[in-house]
Amino acid sequence: MDNPGFATENRHFFMRLATVEEVPFIFQFLKELADYEKMLDEIVATEELRWEWFFEKEKAEVLIGELAGEPVGCALFFYDFAALLGCPGIFLEYLYIKPSMRNKGLGKMMLRQLAKLALARDCGRLEWWCLHWDRPKISFYLSLGAKPLRDWTAYRLAGEALDLLANGTSKSDR
Repeated sequence: MDNPGFATENRHFFMRLATVEEVPFIFQFLKELADYEKMLDEIVATEELRWEWFFEKEKAEVLIGELAGEPVGCALFFYDFAALLGCPGIFLEYLYIKPSMRNKGLGKMMLRQLAKLALARDCGRLEWWCLHWDRPKISFYLSLGAKPLRDWTAYRLAGEALDLLANGTSKSDR
């Protein structure tokens, strides 16, 4: 696959789609983000699973941000479908910039590149979730013009609840 990358207004900051060799530091970035979000104990994914889903099954992509040739951030994303718009959207699963590299405009440049990818790929939206308590990120997203979906609450089935429902029962049936 041709992976030319994406130049930015900062001549030292460059972005490109991840390659197989980068799964270890993508996984490290995920662990650092999970630690910040107080979710480190919820990680069950392995580097092998990430490789399989990113590169073998091609279900997700990762945009890598490098400053002076050193990886300093990444954005994991995949397609969803915007039923009301009648077209695909990009869902940003996570955006991570190393703490020492924050407040330099790198996250904004990465989101700008994701917006460009969304438009180039005929997507109608770019969407993500943010923890309610993460005020720095909320302020950042609002500064970009992002709007919180106040009428929506995210729900999740995972683990035992997912197993129970898939097998014809649910927690309320117990």
